[in-house]
Amino acid sequence: MTKPIGNKTKATVWVMENGKMRSRFDHLTTEEPLEIRLVSPNRTIAVTMRSPGADFELAAGFLYSEGVISCREDIQRINYCVDKSVDGEQRYNIVNVELREGLSPDLQPLERHFFTSSACGVCGKASLEALRLRCSPVITPNLKVTPETIYSLPQQLRAGQNIFTATGGLHAAAVFDAQGQLLNLKEDVGRHNALDKLIGAALLADELPLNNHIVMVSGRSSFEILQKSTTAGVPIVCSVSAPSSLAVSVAQEFGITLIGFLRGERFNIYTGYERISTA
Repeated sequence: MTKPIGNKTKATVWVMENGKMRSRFDHLTTEEPLEIRLVSPNRTIAVTMRSPGADFELAAGFLYSEGVISCREDIQRINYCVDKSVDGEQRYNIVNVELREGLSPDLQPLERHFFTSSACGVCGKASLEALRLRCSPVITPNLKVTPETIYSLPQQLRAGQNIFTATGGLHAAAVFDAQGQLLNLKEDVGRHNALDKLIGAALLADELPLNNHIVMVSGRSSFEILQKSTTAGVPIVCSVSAPSSLAVSVAQEFGITLIGFLRGERFNIYTGYERISTA
C-alpha cells in the first residue's frame, strides 16, 4: 500500500429488476484492518476492522475509552508505521502510538481486543463490574433538553453522513450541544469505531469530558457504546434502534439518559427520563 485507502470502493453489481438483469457500477464502503500499536512497550494492542479515515482519532479514542490513557497529554505522538525495509513506505493500516515518558498502563485487560469485528464490536467484553471499577461518576445531572431538541437529531445525523449517501453501508456517531446543534460526526463500518473516532477527536482537541453534550449513534445502543460514552462523560445517548439489556444497565448505573427508537417525533426513554423537560 503506497497511499491512504479511500473510504469508498468501486464495484460492479448486477441488478435484477422485473425479470431482467443489468450491470452497473456501485460504491461500497471500504473495510480494512487497522492495527493499533504502542511504541513502548512495543506491542500490538488491537486490530479492528474499520473504514479508513480519522485513524489517529480512532486510536486515541480507543485508548481513552479502554483506560490506557486518561488525558491528551498521555499521548506523545501518533503516526502511521513506516516500513524501513521498503524504502520508508508508510503503512496506512498500522498506527503507532507513543505514550508520554513514564506512563506504564496496565495492558493485561486489552488482550481481549486482539481482534475487533466491525460488525459486533469486541467479543467477550468486560463486565459491568469491570467498568464500575474503572470509571468514577462524571456524568452531570444538571443537563435538561426539550423533546424538540431530541426530535431534531436523526435528520441532522442522516444529513451529515456523506459516505453513507454514496454507499448505503455505514454507521455514524455524532455529538450535539444542549441546543441540538451538530458539532461533529464520524462514520465507520462499526458503530463502536465511529464513536471512538468521535471521542478521539474530542480528546485531541482537549474537549473532554462531553458532560454538556448529546451523542447519537445509528443502529442500536450496545454495552460497548454505553461504555465509551460513560468514559467520555456523555449524559444523553440516543440511537435509532433498541438498546441491549446490558446497555440499559450501564446507563442506569452511571446516570445516563438512554434514548432508543428515535424516529420522527417519537422516542423511548429507558433511563434518566428527568433530563427530558415536559413542561
